[in-house]
Amino acid sequence: MAVETLVTTNRIIIAGETRGPASITPAHLEDVARASVREIGYEQEGFHWKQVKVEVCVHAQSPDIARGVDASGNKDEGAGDQGIMFGYACRETSELMPAPIFFAHAILRSLAEARHSGAAPELGPDAKSQVTLRYVDGKPVGAAAIVVSTQHVPDVSQDKAREIVRPHVVNVLPDGWMCDDERFYVNPTGRFVIGGPAADTGLTGRKIIVDTYGGAAPHGGGCFSGKDPTKVDRSAAYAARYLAKNVVAARLADRCTLHLAYAIGVSEPLALYVETHGTGRVCEDRLEGLLRELVNLSPRGIREHLGLDRPIYARTAAYGHFGRSPEPDGGFSWERLDLVDELTSAFA
Repeated sequence: MAVETLVTTNRIIIAGETRGPASITPAHLEDVARASVREIGYEQEGFHWKQVKVEVCVHAQSPDIARGVDASGNKDEGAGDQGIMFGYACRETSELMPAPIFFAHAILRSLAEARHSGAAPELGPDAKSQVTLRYVDGKPVGAAAIVVSTQHVPDVSQDKAREIVRPHVVNVLPDGWMCDDERFYVNPTGRFVIGGPAADTGLTGRKIIVDTYGGAAPHGGGCFSGKDPTKVDRSAAYAARYLAKNVVAARLADRCTLHLAYAIGVSEPLALYVETHGTGRVCEDRLEGLLRELVNLSPRGIREHLGLDRPIYARTAAYGHFGRSPEPDGGFSWERLDLVDELTSAFA
């Protein structure tokens, strides 16, 4: 499947291509969409889970694409599209993620939990954050500026919103990292009552930089969400993060960017390139060869190694696809560190 969504004022459009069981009907897709909107918390005049019009424009996958993807005879399962994917890891946080995007996501998660629990009933479902850090010798040492924009009920002033948000920022950041008050921006326009799709049309993957590394590393440009694991936009991006994270966790480098390239219908990657940004402790060429040996990077190999044929993707739609903890049901399997011992022993 490769299905996109567009949301705007009381309208959801679901469009794309799929092959699947007859039970996945347009009515079923509409029910899933409404349930998602309700779970997020949109019950507003301009975007309400009951009133929103849902248009489903999903059709059968092109047989030309299927021919390239499907295994047949001596041909292995091919990549669902061409593309270049990137994975990244660094030592800025215990999760081996760039600190700015990690803390930005953590602030939003804290606000959402307070809203859903009833601890912050003044807040609405729409929110975004931006964290700017100060670095000394390449390491983050404190916040230079924090921006949080969060939807709120009409009678909440900017000062009130600021004080609601403040403890969530302070509690997320390490001790002593909070920026000065003049660099702590909450709802900089002064008011954020109208929010969500009623105020700002959204499209799947339009802000993939939020799904990845927040600008600290390159990304391939192809959205992850709405795609099955034959689409290397998703599966190879996960594999690249998995390999880069294990390299850094094995202390073979302090920073690692891993590049993968694919052609539609071809199973093996056209290229694998490792860049350790001058922090590597081993030969990059040898590391590239070893990673190819440890993990089969064909779409089938990635799918089987990381267990991607499971219903584990809804949780990736908020707070990023990376820097999360592996879960018992296989969610975020690409965050596992099960290659560390093999990598360490290979370069002992």
